[in-house]
Amino acid sequence: MWDFFETIRRRHSVRRYRSGQAVSREQLHAILEVACAAPSAGDLQSYRIAIATAPEQRLALQAAAGNQAFLTEAPACLVFCADPTRAQSRYGERGAVLYALQDATIAASYAQLAAVAAGLASAWVGDFDEDAVRAALNVPAELRPIALIAIGTADEVPEETPRRPLRDILL
Repeated sequence: MWDFFETIRRRHSVRRYRSGQAVSREQLHAILEVACAAPSAGDLQSYRIAIATAPEQRLALQAAAGNQAFLTEAPACLVFCADPTRAQSRYGERGAVLYALQDATIAASYAQLAAVAAGLASAWVGDFDEDAVRAALNVPAELRPIALIAIGTADEVPEETPRRPLRDILL
């Protein structure tokens, strides 16, 4: 197990996964528990998570996401959905439009870090047809799919990507 900073450094977007290596129930459970521990506005956790492990589900997600093949290579895909109604119940329009989106994305980020800590890899997919994702996984219409997170055992070691220096980011 790595410390937190090493976990952050080891997180890369992986788009090639080893075939025949499933994500265990224990790994998936641990990842989901960490995602649910993420901070959220008012502790409402204004998101829902769909789990796609069946090949036909992952194939439908691949089709919904511009045929990105790694979505079917990865043995699991988590779909993070914002729940605007839940956030709106306490925070009104800002909750529905912003806080639910933030809650879902923070939870998805935590899931990616948990995957690394569990010895797995992941990739975030944001380019997809929301209605096709809803149809693929029977996601209720009131939820908004925000991110697809492919998870599995890496079959590649991605090159490190350059990052902007802090001096270019800080105001």
